Amino acid sequence: MPTLTVQNLPATVPVPPNSTLLAALQAAGYDWMHACGAKGRCTTCRIILVSGAEALTPPTAAELRYRSANRLQENERLTCQTRLPEGAVTGRVPEATKLPHMQYLVE
Repeated sequence: MPTLTVQNLPATVPVPPNSTLLAALQAAGYDWMHACGAKGRCTTCRIILVSGAEALTPPTAAELRYRSANRLQENERLTCQTRLPEGAVTGRVPEATKLPHMQYLVE
């Protein structure tokens, strides 16, 4: 099964078929910022990609719109929009979207 590793949580979670990265994180018990309710209308659920970006589904229209507006960098994806059909990906929670009740590793 594909896996998502988040370096600064630390967490490695399985990503079920047809599941978004956000849904996989939530199913594994991790709280992850998503202010718009996982509808691709904000950028609070973004993840900074460290490796494995090529294994992810292509950017969605929402992600491309945020990239063109400089609100999403090339090395970032929205976890509510992104799927991992196979392989493994590693990322980090951006400083701006860390939740105060969660414990993160110092980077």
